[in-house]
Amino acid sequence: MSVNIFGDQVTEERAENARLSAFIGAIAVGDLVKTTLGPKGMDKLLQSASSDSSLITNDGATILKSIPLDNPAAKVLVNLSKVQDDNIGDGTTSVTVLASELLREAEKLINQKIHPQTIIEGYRIASKVAIDALENTAIDNGTDATKFREDLINIAKTTLSSKILSQDKAQFAELAVNAILRLKNNVNLEHIQILKIVGGKLADSYLDEGFILNKKFGINQPKKLENCNILIANTSMDTDKVKIFGAKFKVNSTAKLAELEKSEKEKMKAKVEKIKKFGKVNCFVNRQLIYDYPEELLSDAGVSTIEHADFDGVERLALVTGGEVVSTFDHPEKVKLGYCDSIEEIMIGEDLFTKFSGVKAGEACTVVLRGATEQVLDEAERSLHDALSVLSQTVKFTKTVLGGGCAEMIMSKAVDQVASNIDGKKSLAVESFAKALRELPIILADNAGFDSSELITKLRTAIYGGLLTSGLDLNNGKIADMRELGIVESYKLKYHVVNSATEAAEVLLRVDNIIKAKPRTADRAHGPM
Repeated sequence: MSVNIFGDQVTEERAENARLSAFIGAIAVGDLVKTTLGPKGMDKLLQSASSDSSLITNDGATILKSIPLDNPAAKVLVNLSKVQDDNIGDGTTSVTVLASELLREAEKLINQKIHPQTIIEGYRIASKVAIDALENTAIDNGTDATKFREDLINIAKTTLSSKILSQDKAQFAELAVNAILRLKNNVNLEHIQILKIVGGKLADSYLDEGFILNKKFGINQPKKLENCNILIANTSMDTDKVKIFGAKFKVNSTAKLAELEKSEKEKMKAKVEKIKKFGKVNCFVNRQLIYDYPEELLSDAGVSTIEHADFDGVERLALVTGGEVVSTFDHPEKVKLGYCDSIEEIMIGEDLFTKFSGVKAGEACTVVLRGATEQVLDEAERSLHDALSVLSQTVKFTKTVLGGGCAEMIMSKAVDQVASNIDGKKSLAVESFAKALRELPIILADNAGFDSSELITKLRTAIYGGLLTSGLDLNNGKIADMRELGIVESYKLKYHVVNSATEAAEVLLRVDNIIKAKPRTADRAHGPM
């Protein structure tokens, strides 16, 4: 007889049911995103129920982040793709799919009455073997600048081939690699600004050195400045009104009103005088508005002004010009001014922008993205961000492996060989891990509309026969040499995918009880008095 020890509004699932519930949730998430995998993967259109906003994407993390899921196991995989996105920037779909395939295989083993802990041990052995095999086939061209640049271009092309930018991947790969190599070893993606401007087509996008701000100079100010010392501020430059909540003024004559206005003007003039004391400053950028009067005073003093440069704008401008954002002007000696060689107004499409050239962080640059609609631009930005993130990781960890299912099949081969040397039920778990790895190239082939069973058998025969650079050529539906086709991926990305997916599968395999409960409320926290 089972005793119910739980209060109301609590449900419990035990053993088989709990595990089944966890597996079903995780496998469903894998099935949801697996059609987006690879160069022939499709996109998802996500429509918000509460607003008119819609989102078109094939980025695994973005899809999963945007959908409210109720299943706790599904949330583990959402978290997994988010971590992959934060750490590497790409491979979010791969890691989710691999974790769900590992659980699909584990479910079959559990149905054969194999204990979850045995499966976990097998998976751990297999993942170590897989990663060792991956490392043995990895190539490091970090010391050869020409070959390494070629690797980076190929990695960028491979990453972009599954995204919206695939049609112009050669142009965008070049653009992404140029942007990353400008940064030298200081791989701070904040130095690469992405500016999205609707209009034109994706192929019109380009890389511009320096920093572009979506603002204009003040009225009647010169459109170009040389040798610019920039004071970047976040301060109120409207007429300095008396700002006390609830304060009201009553005046009994217009003369008194004029006096009040005069005193406000004097306060503003004093502020401008302080700014002038900064000496060499010839450009003043403020996050807030600059009213006509202070703008006029600053223009007379030969200081050009840019107002309402939003928070992201001033923060990034300070970063790339080596200045600081200030809010008070009492201590000029303590303030770091920003510097750049020239500032000028430029036209992009229909709009005027201000371009800062020759900035102190000489590596900083701006990618100007053009596109037909906002949805296209948003997806293009996500795609480019993935490529930039992977490249920035590869600059630090220079090893590369081959894509097109080649790396997965090599790992699968190594795991299969180890499985034959392991006794008992554990060997079944190790074999299952190899099967899950083989699922990734199968999904790639399915998504491209080819006969996956035939293609994967050929790929398996090639790699198990020692042709270790074989992979799927998904444009022509055949097995080809990945090194020749230049289908290269970052070693760190693949390493992360295998490691993280194994750990996520292990977490869910350990579950044998799911308890859903409402949080205790304050009045029930201490029980009856």
